Amino acid sequence: MTTTTRRIAAAAAALLTLGLTACSVSTQPDEVALEYDAGAFSSTEFSACHSAGSREYHGPGDKTFTYPAGQRTFTFSGGDGAEMGAATVVSSDDLELRVTGLVTYSLVTDCTTLRQFHEDLGLKYSAYEDAGWNELLRDYIGAPLNRALDDATKDYTWRQLYTSGEAKAEWEQRVSELLGEYIAEQGGGSFFGRPTGAAEDDPEDWGVPQLTLQQPTPPEEVRAALTAAQEAVEQTTAQEAETERVEAELEAIEQLVDVLGPEGYILYQALKDGEIELLPVPYGSNVNVTPEGN
Repeated sequence: MTTTTRRIAAAAAALLTLGLTACSVSTQPDEVALEYDAGAFSSTEFSACHSAGSREYHGPGDKTFTYPAGQRTFTFSGGDGAEMGAATVVSSDDLELRVTGLVTYSLVTDCTTLRQFHEDLGLKYSAYEDAGWNELLRDYIGAPLNRALDDATKDYTWRQLYTSGEAKAEWEQRVSELLGEYIAEQGGGSFFGRPTGAAEDDPEDWGVPQLTLQQPTPPEEVRAALTAAQEAVEQTTAQEAETERVEAELEAIEQLVDVLGPEGYILYQALKDGEIELLPVPYGSNVNVTPEGN
């Protein structure tokens, strides 16, 4: 066997061995993965990041960890499928309000930040599995969200938040600003960014998660009392309008009486109401009036 033949055979054997022993990591279009060298004869060391929609081979014994990529939502409503129940906040005038909504975000996937996220938080929660991921979200998005809602709501009365669209918009903007700060503070890094991510692999380009809040709602008894008060206002307004109408009508009657006299007004009103029938008579005609019953 020539040297060249032996080299070809060795290469073929190596490829065959690789095919028999190598493993692969395959990510979906909405997933990213990290690979760690953890072979039988080596210490565990970071190896590489794998982008969405890729397939790579790695050595036997190496470990891979897969995380969600792209737009995700964290819903807080208490409904089916929600990551967290509705939030309860207290207004500046000490009334509890119920708040629901959602946070739209994406996991920051530049390799350096993703590795830090995995090693600082992901491993602790086993967040590469569904249960661990959901638990991590409640602690690192849900808890900062509750804190942001509490801090922002203290500056508004419940009536402002429940009845004023302008106040509600200002409040939502303030909650959003605080949420970005508190998420980064809670996690020890900017691991969650805006839904669209970033054009470049720079964590600072990822922005902060997007917050959408529904109108805060007070307890049912407060809403019922507010509705009753509004109905009373409407009834008062209607009564005032009726009073104004009657007063205007009386004034018109007084003016007619001044012009026609009492008997003339009575005749005028009778004619207006159709109580007296008018028959047209040509000028110069003889008219005989026969009293009724004769």
